[in-house]
Amino acid sequence: MKLQHCHMLEILLLVLITSVMSESSFPKPRHSRLFKSALQQQALNEQQWDLWTPLPNQGWKPCIDSTSASPQLPDSSGYIQVFLDGGLNQQRMGICDAVAVAKILNATLVIPYLEVNPVWKDTSSFEDIFDVDHFISVLKDDISIVRELPDEYAWSTREYYASAIRFTRVKSAPLHASANWYLENVSPVLESYGIAAISPFSHRLAFDNMPMEIQRLRCKVNFKALTFVPHVRNLGEVLVNRLRYPGDESTGYLKEVVGTKGGDGAGKFVALHLRFDKDMAAHSACDFGGGKAEKKALARYRKAIWHGRVLNSRFTDEELRNKGRCPLTPEEIGLLLAAMGFDNSTRVYLASHKVYGGEARFSALRKLFPQIEDKKSLASSMERSQIKGKASLSAAVDYYVSMHSDIFVSASPGNMHNAMVGHRAYLNLKTIRPNMALLGQLFMNKSLNWPGFQDAVVEGQRNRLGELKVRKAKQSIYTYPVPDCVCQQA
Repeated sequence: MKLQHCHMLEILLLVLITSVMSESSFPKPRHSRLFKSALQQQALNEQQWDLWTPLPNQGWKPCIDSTSASPQLPDSSGYIQVFLDGGLNQQRMGICDAVAVAKILNATLVIPYLEVNPVWKDTSSFEDIFDVDHFISVLKDDISIVRELPDEYAWSTREYYASAIRFTRVKSAPLHASANWYLENVSPVLESYGIAAISPFSHRLAFDNMPMEIQRLRCKVNFKALTFVPHVRNLGEVLVNRLRYPGDESTGYLKEVVGTKGGDGAGKFVALHLRFDKDMAAHSACDFGGGKAEKKALARYRKAIWHGRVLNSRFTDEELRNKGRCPLTPEEIGLLLAAMGFDNSTRVYLASHKVYGGEARFSALRKLFPQIEDKKSLASSMERSQIKGKASLSAAVDYYVSMHSDIFVSASPGNMHNAMVGHRAYLNLKTIRPNMALLGQLFMNKSLNWPGFQDAVVEGQRNRLGELKVRKAKQSIYTYPVPDCVCQQA
């Protein structure tokens, strides 16, 4: 117990150290030469006009209707429980897989249990985030779903499985397990006990060699059955309206803005997922220009949290950047957007948690794009009261606004990036996917001038604006929905 207590104190000390550093120790813009040139670029060029143009029809249409010929559900083989960890978007994918597994087993799905996130300490349940009635209604012809177990199985709780080894808990599901694995290993548990609890469950269903009926069902859950609770949707709609009509009194939001230049761009906005929190910075093992103090603090944090088990830490910063493994800083994502043609009149919605480094790290992006907004700047404390202190609900609002933006861009890969890329591809919406390897190499070239940087960015981002890409083997159906979730138009 004493050792454990000391370990916790060490973590708290590291958090304090990095917190203090985040407010005072970060340097001025790291790419000062490019940054000064980007600030001087004021004229709107033709590239920005092209950016706001919606994607053309790419010959596909949503196609998620059930392929089952049976009008009735078969008799249930028992109850399936799953316990989902991770953040909102990882849990979202787990819910889709849980429905698919219940279908494979002809089982009744209990509304999934969402674990408390160890980072954000969010206790939000499925019912707090998603519209349960809608979820059950949309899937009523595909599987049987219950809100809670009947009394005879009331003993099957999270606490029950945490206290001892239980025969009804399935712990051995491998990553990306096949449909046959569930039939061979979980069906006997259902037959013997009438219930099976699968934990851990994240990423426990394969993307390949699945019946088309199962693939379409996963798409149906993700893109149709999972909708947020009304108050999340309502707040999201308020934010979208205030982004599109910032001077409209009817939105309850008055702010003097420059506005996007040109009638064609009026009312348009970019949603930016800027994932640059402390965990991301530490886990990447990259150098972000904070000097020796930052390097040492992040190294100690890595050791305390992951005990040094970070794959990237064995590579040099140059190697990591050449491979595109370093998340973009706020300054770097700002330079990317400026090079692509966005200017200081562009309205940007920031979908993000606290940025590592605070305002000192964030100021470069704000100077490039002064019309940057977030939930706090757009909505009052009272309007945000129902999501206060709830990271999952806050992320749900960001998801909603991002799905309704004209353009979405993510500063680094992750679950939010993957979910948004797939959902917007399904609806043929424009999404900028940064060419991380190219950008890493460009930012290391200290002799590169602004015209050269801009030309390289424009060329490197060509065909990375949301064009549909057919899913390859082992790739996620939730990131690459073609061809499983769509059909070719006649």
